[in-house]
Amino acid sequence: MPRSTDHALSFGRNVGDYDRGRPSYPAEAVDWILEQAEPTHPADPTRPADPAHPAEPAHPADPRVVDLGAGTGKFTAALVDRGLRVVAVEPDALMRERLTTNLPTVTALEGSGEHLPLDDASAALVTVAQAWHWVDVDATSREVARVLEAGGALALVWNIRDADVEWVARLGEVMGASEAEKYDSVTPPVGAPLERQAYREFRWVNEVTREQFFAMVTSRSYVITMADAERDEMLARLGKLLDTHPDLAGRTSYPMPYVTRVTIARVAA
Repeated sequence: MPRSTDHALSFGRNVGDYDRGRPSYPAEAVDWILEQAEPTHPADPTRPADPAHPAEPAHPADPRVVDLGAGTGKFTAALVDRGLRVVAVEPDALMRERLTTNLPTVTALEGSGEHLPLDDASAALVTVAQAWHWVDVDATSREVARVLEAGGALALVWNIRDADVEWVARLGEVMGASEAEKYDSVTPPVGAPLERQAYREFRWVNEVTREQFFAMVTSRSYVITMADAERDEMLARLGKLLDTHPDLAGRTSYPMPYVTRVTIARVAA
């Protein structure tokens, strides 16, 4: 799945901070994805039934929604909360373990974008939140197209800090940019036979404690893989920003503004 194995598979080394510091996703974005994809519609009556599993609606070979690169289940949880049948696919064993602890009803499978452990035409929707920038786009696009049923959709989702806010721009100067922030999340590339069909942005604010703020930073792959001295120096500068910036000093919690970017893709007609 990853283009950079060291970074993409580093998250499990700091799974606790990932769980504490990474934001969830705004309800409006999730609702819009589901409106676009309609993953709750009945199965196609022309599709042959699976005689081996006629009464097993949650069988992982026949999911309705697949959350690829699911991590600890940040986006998966929003799908489960809406009553959807979800199978999570995640290459990092430590992240999968935390996901199953957080969401015990979800089947979490080892796999990657390039090698999805799922049957052909078995999903109405594949979601990829904070992970498309790690995959081989062409190989993963072919795999997603294989797994999607006719009319199914791929949803690419990113939470990006809103650098139009002055102190957030300063934060970016202190902590640097992640792979997600360097990536084109407005017109993300997809490979044949998929094509982009819709895009929307959702602005929202995630209120976090000081502990969660630091965890948001230390859960970044490039921070996890930093030398200790470099990481300590960066975190000291982060503490100084929180303690001295006029919009942040004296606060016990911090309103982190995000832009959630969502792209819908389908198999080209």
